[in-house]
Amino acid sequence: MGRADAAAPSRDAALLAPDVVENLKAKWTDIQAGFVDEPRRAVQQADGLVTEVIQGLAQSFGNERGRLEAQWDRGGDVSTEDLRLALQRYRAFFSRLLTV
Repeated sequence: MGRADAAAPSRDAALLAPDVVENLKAKWTDIQAGFVDEPRRAVQQADGLVTEVIQGLAQSFGNERGRLEAQWDRGGDVSTEDLRLALQRYRAFFSRLLTV
């Protein structure tokens, strides 16, 4: 495997960092525990948490897109290899989205 391939994200890489996932799971557990006493509040909190996750995914995509667009901003300096790596990154991100 070449150096460029080692830098490419894995198709199976998580969309969110493990510490973020653990924090979100802890929040979900708290929301579920609160359902018995305050079901309406728990549903509102669940909505907020899902919104937070979706916004995080959108930000992750935006960051990846920004990195890819930075390559394209070089204009004529974009090589076929740069484009191949960009397509690999998009493919990896797309594959990760489909596993959600």
